Amino acid sequence: MLSASLASLFCNPLMTCIAASSTTNPEIPFDLRPIRYDHDQRWMWTRRRKTLFPWTRNGTAIVSVSASASSLSTNQMTRDSSRLNVYQEVVKSARERFTREISFQSKDKDISLAKALLYVAAEDEAFLAFNKEMDARSLLNERRTASVPMDEQEWDCLEQMPLAGKKITEWLSELDAIAREVEAELVSRDIGCHLVEVLDAINVVLFELRGFKRSPVVVDSKYSYLHTVLSTGCGSAILLSIIYIEVCRRLSLTIVGSQVGEDFLIWPQTGNLEELFKVTSGHSLFAIVNGRCVEDPRSKASDLTSNSLLGLEIATKRDIIGISLANLIRLHWKRASRSNHGLMLTSPLRHVHNTDDKHKMIHNSSVPLLRPRDLRLAIMASERLLILHPHNWALRRDHGMMLYYNREYGEAVQELSICMALAPEEEAEILEPFVEKLHLLRLESSWRSMEHASHLKVP
Repeated sequence: MLSASLASLFCNPLMTCIAASSTTNPEIPFDLRPIRYDHDQRWMWTRRRKTLFPWTRNGTAIVSVSASASSLSTNQMTRDSSRLNVYQEVVKSARERFTREISFQSKDKDISLAKALLYVAAEDEAFLAFNKEMDARSLLNERRTASVPMDEQEWDCLEQMPLAGKKITEWLSELDAIAREVEAELVSRDIGCHLVEVLDAINVVLFELRGFKRSPVVVDSKYSYLHTVLSTGCGSAILLSIIYIEVCRRLSLTIVGSQVGEDFLIWPQTGNLEELFKVTSGHSLFAIVNGRCVEDPRSKASDLTSNSLLGLEIATKRDIIGISLANLIRLHWKRASRSNHGLMLTSPLRHVHNTDDKHKMIHNSSVPLLRPRDLRLAIMASERLLILHPHNWALRRDHGMMLYYNREYGEAVQELSICMALAPEEEAEILEPFVEKLHLLRLESSWRSMEHASHLKVP
């Protein structure tokens, strides 16, 4: 029988889709300064990031703290600098592992959804840890008497990094453990391995014994990370789909899926699709896997038959990873722009293309201030999505617009120029005036940077 928890699964879409620097310590390079909201924003407007990771240069973290401004001991500084280096190396390593996992040289069937998404989580966690460390150091530098608790780091590489208390290999073992629980459930029933019985046992283990459930409204991005869903039992529909697929793979059962309107549906791969729609115990096998959305007349899934199922485009593992990343972008962007209600990535394009404002120039001050940490996380997710779909002009446009909001004007011009080359003619015409104005804004920012430097006096 279909459990109550499973009934609410897969019924909503998941395809939707500045760092304010501390000027207290001028000896800390701009790209390494902590993300703070209460300091001068000018550094963010006048300096450009030069590498993939905005807090590093030439692959090496650079940290220099003025002795007169720091209350930390030499040993403490050395330890903290080493810790920052570790965070940077983990970010770099996690991105490399992710890229290698989804490499187009690999066959899609060999890609591990779990590994790819755990690498995503590790990179984001290391980024957040880095900025937390920099914020703490900045506070200590500003207030010598401040007491800031420091987390003791007992790991020095990606393989040892804890995610919610467990290493990546331990989270992979957790999925193995769930599969073994399903096997034990089948043994306890003293039944064979008929497809219906296997799926029912998976449902019992996941949604009854382990208590997995879909979050009604996902507003917190942490429920879109695999390790968090495995540890809390609560998450987005796409993450629960991935867990379902990964558990079935360990049981030698292939589960496939497809985007259907606002739903993402999964079903066991079989040569006889008609058996998926045979009703037993009041439900079809297709409904048992996908929940009540199949029987909801408001859903496109309710109209599916064995014939129409043949017409669906099966999502590859790369597609499923892309859905998860698009969900992360949406959630991080929503949080980054929460103080600018209704702000969309493409809003500036409409304003610049407006014939009434044809001669109106865009300025630094017209770019809304967004939450820098969440915006950077959205940009990181967008970078990964572009690795999967490098020729998708719409994704590249959105990535370029996020760089614009982050005041990385040079990089934004580059991304949007590539987008114009890939986009349909009518879309390129919309982008062209914005890119022209953005190019002028980039030049203006570089002039201001030079003017600021010319006013610096050596004491």
